[in-house]
Amino acid sequence: MMDRYPDIEVYVASVSHEALNVWLAEALLAPPLTPAGKGKWKTRGTHQGEDVPVLLVENAADGFSSLWFDSPETPWMTDQECAQHAAAALQTEIRCSLGGWHPGADPDRFWQVLPDGREGAIEWPDSGR
Repeated sequence: MMDRYPDIEVYVASVSHEALNVWLAEALLAPPLTPAGKGKWKTRGTHQGEDVPVLLVENAADGFSSLWFDSPETPWMTDQECAQHAAAALQTEIRCSLGGWHPGADPDRFWQVLPDGREGAIEWPDSGR
């Protein structure tokens, strides 16, 4: 059996706040995102009665925004499962880590999920921006 991740982070290609708000409301009963600083937005959802803090950081990496669910109590066991759900719901490309990070892991290898359901490992080097 796969272990549930302690938190979930995915990288979302361009998508409107309106679309994100609709998806977050459906997935987590979350109210709309509110400003939380320059380029940052937050909300709090719930899943099975548990609080799920959500943070969106715009343009966190090469035109992708980071979407972080700071709780193990999400509808998804892993980042990849969340990425698959998000890509289908938001109809945009989603990227995430290949799995839990560990020493020696290649920091440039990510999992890519496309809106049409295609997915696979990719190289995504940090541009340093």
